[in-house]
Order: sequence, then structure tokens, then C-alpha cells
Amino acid sequence: MKKLTGTIHFSLTTALALALSACTIVPETGPSSGSVKKAADTQSIAGANIKVIDVTDAVAHNILAATHQSMFSSDLGEGMPVGSVIGKGDVLDVAIWEAPPATLFGAVGGSSSLTSSSSSGAASAARSSTLPEQMVDSDGMITVPFVGEVKADGRTPQAIAHDINSALIGKAHQPQTIVRLVRNAAANVTVVGDAAGSARVPLTARGERVLDVLATAGGVRYPVNKVLIQITRGEKVSSLPLDTVIRDPLQNVRLQPNDVMTALYQPFSFTALGATGKNEELAFEATGLTLAQALGRISGLQDSRANVKGVFIFRLEDPSALDPAIRATAKTTPDGKVPVIYRINMKDPSTLFIAQSFPIHNKDVLYASNAPLADIQKFVNVIYSTLLPVATTAVVAF
Repeated sequence: MKKLTGTIHFSLTTALALALSACTIVPETGPSSGSVKKAADTQSIAGANIKVIDVTDAVAHNILAATHQSMFSSDLGEGMPVGSVIGKGDVLDVAIWEAPPATLFGAVGGSSSLTSSSSSGAASAARSSTLPEQMVDSDGMITVPFVGEVKADGRTPQAIAHDINSALIGKAHQPQTIVRLVRNAAANVTVVGDAAGSARVPLTARGERVLDVLATAGGVRYPVNKVLIQITRGEKVSSLPLDTVIRDPLQNVRLQPNDVMTALYQPFSFTALGATGKNEELAFEATGLTLAQALGRISGLQDSRANVKGVFIFRLEDPSALDPAIRATAKTTPDGKVPVIYRINMKDPSTLFIAQSFPIHNKDVLYASNAPLADIQKFVNVIYSTLLPVATTAVVAF
């Protein structure tokens, strides 16, 4: 009997020791709310001090101001339609007409004729001569018979025709000249990236806009809400979600010669961890996502586990989005970002209003810590599952 009692006592002691040690091995999905609070006093990510910031209306406004989306209408302006200005590499068609009797070009077979009546009622034909198509050379010149070189680069077809006419006076009988642009090589927009096809799209006096040029290139290969349009004009670069350009006519601006339009597929995403309805990486649109929308996409928080005062967003933040006092003491990562943990108190009703404007950024981590009671419950379950078999064995033994 004493031997059995000693065995039971040893078993209970062992079980109690295991139970006490269980507090260090209770399963967890991440740091507790208390651990996150202490992060402000530690150096971990890339040797930078982690800033823990409570999400308030002022904080949300600062982030929105720093991440305010630039608009084509303000960055690039409405622009003017491209006039018929000839440039180097353009191909021109030059047609010269002579009134009868044609003295200079009449001997050449005309491609067409224009009939007019003389004062005596006799009909005579004005003759024309169409020259071979000419490309404006690297010096910006074309060559016309009996005229010689004529400057074309940077001039309108009407101005070129006027110069040719002036040079033919006295050589041809009442000459009339028509200069027509056949192929445009100077006023083009280059379309690259995730468009259906890369292309050089010529601009005309019609004034082609962003969507016109994109349609000419065949559109985009991905859904419009996941595509960013970037326009490079000289040293200026501006980008905007394609969906915004479609919904806001003001952003469908006219493009200018030598613009480069790049269609960029942007698979933005954030990761949900901890006591949330879903633990996974979720994609969102290039138009952006708010905290309220993010919580909806992860099916909210788990009622049985989540600490409503311990919801966090882990982000490498742009310093311009931070309060100057915080920015002054912040240490940045090699890419110029500040490790920030935004703390969200979901128990405060006003937070639901702030969440409607607080933006989620690409690669954010949304984490919900366990409630302290949930950790205690897990600890109790470990003790219960450890002691119950021993207690049952003792009862059976007695």
C-alpha cells in the first residue's frame, strides 16, 4: 500500500511539474499585446528602434497626407493637341500644281488634273506632279526639284508648301503646292510594360489621350483594378491606377510627343496573422484598401481568442507620414523606412470611423494578439489534460 501511495505521489508530482512547465510551452500564434508594447524599447528590425503608435484620427490624416495619390491632371496638366508640326524622320508627300499652260511640270505625266474654264469658254486642264515620298533627313531638310533643299523640321506643312511655292514663282506657271504628312515619326508615345502589346503610337492633331493610346496598343493583359499607369515625360514621372483614369475623365489627359506610358501590374497584398478570421495573404486592388475593408476581408477577429485592444499593423513606414517628434528620433532601415507598429483599439467605437480612412499598404502585416483570458484558458486546458489521466489512475488504484 505504501508502495502504491508513493507511486501515485510521484506521478502527481511529475504531472504537476509538467503542468507548471506548460506555461512556457503553451501554443501561441505570435507576440502578446504586452510583448508588442515593450518593442518600443528594443532594437530589432535592421537595428532600428521600433515605434509603437496608437492609431488616432490625427495619425490617419498624417498617413493619408503623405500617401496622397498624385493626379495626372495636376502633375501633367491637360495638355494641348499636337499640331501638324513636322519632325525629323517624318515622311511627306509633296504635290505641285501648275495652271495652264504648264511650263515646268506640264511635260511630266500628271497624276491628276483640275479643269477650269477660260474667259473664252474653252476648257483647259491644270497639271500636277506628285513627287516621290520623302523622309525628313537628320538635318531636318527635304529636297524638291527646281527648288533644292527646304527646311521641314519644326514647321507645319502649310509653311513648307509656302516656301516651295515662293521658290517656284517665275519658274512654274502659277504654282500651287500641297504638302501632306504621310507617316509620323516624330510625335509618338511609347507604350511598354503590361500592355497587350508594346508600340509606338503616333499623335495627331486630334489630341490623343491616355485611354486612346492604351486602346491603340491593345489594352492591358490584367484586370484594370490591378494595373497602374505610369507616364514619363522628360524627368517627370507620374503614376495612377488605371481604374482611376477610367472613372475620372479629368485624369484621361492628352499625351505629348516622346511621352513613355508604362502599364504596371501591381499585385498588392497584406498578410493577416494571429486571432483573425483568416490567416493568409490577401491581394487588394491598386486603387487601395482601408483598414475597415481589410478587417472585412479576413472575416473580422475571432471572438473566442482575440484581444480587441491588441490589434496591430506592422509596417515599414515612409518617414514623411510620421509626426515630426517621432521622426526626429527614428532610425531608418537601409531603404529609408521606419519600422512602425500601429496599435488599434477595436473596443473604442470611434476606431470604426478611423478604420474607414486608415490606408492599408502593400506588404503590411495585420496581427491580432490573443486575449489574456484565452492564454489562461489554454494553460488550464494543458493542466487539465495532464492531471486528469493521473487522477483517474489514482482513483482506479484505490
